[in-house]
Order: sequence, then structure tokens, then C-alpha cells
Amino acid sequence: MLIALLTDIHANREAFDACHAEARRLGAQKFVYLGDLVGYGADPSYIVDRVAEDVSRGALCLMGNHDLAAVQGATDYMNVPARAAIEWTAGKLDSAQLAFLAAMPFTATSRNEVGGQTLYVHADASAPERFAYITREVEAERSLNATPAQVTFCGHVHRPQLYHMARGKPPILFNPTANLSMPLARSRRWLAVLGSVGQPRDGNPLAAFALYDDARGALNFIRLPYDIDKTAQKIRAAGLPEFLAERLYEGR
Repeated sequence: MLIALLTDIHANREAFDACHAEARRLGAQKFVYLGDLVGYGADPSYIVDRVAEDVSRGALCLMGNHDLAAVQGATDYMNVPARAAIEWTAGKLDSAQLAFLAAMPFTATSRNEVGGQTLYVHADASAPERFAYITREVEAERSLNATPAQVTFCGHVHRPQLYHMARGKPPILFNPTANLSMPLARSRRWLAVLGSVGQPRDGNPLAAFALYDDARGALNFIRLPYDIDKTAQKIRAAGLPEFLAERLYEGR
């Protein structure tokens, strides 16, 4: 099965539509959303409704820290622009949309055609509700050791990374090449940190998502352009912090 993996959409309608359409064009049979549907961007209602439609057709959707904040209130660790965006977002979502966010699980699992387990989580698998970042091998090892899954997918960092770990050895970081299908050897365990659909932070403004062929064990980190100008204009028109519009052009 070809699975489309989208994370950290952050209410960016233009980036979401571009990624969703491209995933469909490339033959995606299932969608998995790894959290943070909302926050930062100006189209939270649209994104929640579109993802809810996909979930009604069998897609998976997980809880992200911004989704949780939209339901429960901004947390102390959020910076000023993030807090402002969450407070604005919470006022734009209706009761059904908030209920959808509140009902999302923190993790989900599936099995591929040869019986290997796949884990989906927004951040660190060792403590999904704490939303710790994975940016180094030591953090990747902690996450990998928390699950028996052969492949783990997460987001949260907004920068694509790929770690692999052989039995009895520490994980190794591999920087994935965009738009290139890569085999994930079944003799190793893998942790794929996916790039952000709606707010990349790796210096590349192109929207990011991934396709995973769980029968072949092949993963493709995909980047593609979208209408950043339109997204930025909406952020400004909504009265959200200017920084949230500017950063989209630089991928930061």
C-alpha cells in the first residue's frame, strides 16, 4: 500500500492542497496525518474539515502539540507568535472542529504486508504526550528503544531526517535526498522525521510530505512548491504576527 504521510500542516491551505493533490496524483491509497493541523496559519477550519473528511474515509490522524493547545489553551513553552496564533485559532474553530481535534490519539500503529509493525507519532515515541524534539542520534535512540516497530514516523521538528539502527548498535543519521525513493532495509530499524507541509524549517521553503510503500519498504521525502504569497497575505489579513508570514519565504 502506498501511504501519504503529512505532518505539521499548521493551517496552511495552499501547502496542504498542493501536497494532497500531488499525493493523489502519485497514487497514494491511504493518508496518515501526524499532527499539528493548526497553529501559525490562517486556515484552521478548512484544514480540520478536510482532514476530518479523510478520516471518515479511513485516514489516520494524530494529536500534535498545537492541536492540543487549540483545545486546552496555549502552554507556557510556546513563544509569543505561536501563542498569539493559537489564541486566534481557538476562536475560529467551532465545537465540532474542536471535538475532532480533542479526540485524536497520540499514537497509532499498523502492519505491513510482511508483518512488520509501523508506528506513527507526532514527536518522541518514548513520551508522546510530552512532544520532545528529535534532532540528534541520542534522541532518536530513545525514541527507537521505546517501541518494537520496525519503522517509526514522526514530525514536530519541521526538518526532514532519517535514522537507521542495527541490532546492538547506536542509530546513524542519514540526510534524505528529496524526491528520491529510498529502500528501508528490513534488517534495520528506522525512524523517519518528516518535513513540514505548512512551515518548513530546514532553509527550504518548499512544502514537504512523504510517501511510504509499506509492501516494498520504500520511502520518498517529497518537496514541491505552493503559493507562498497567498498564504502570507492571509496571515497578514488575519492580523497574525508578521513573522509567521515572513518565515515561509525562507523556510525557517
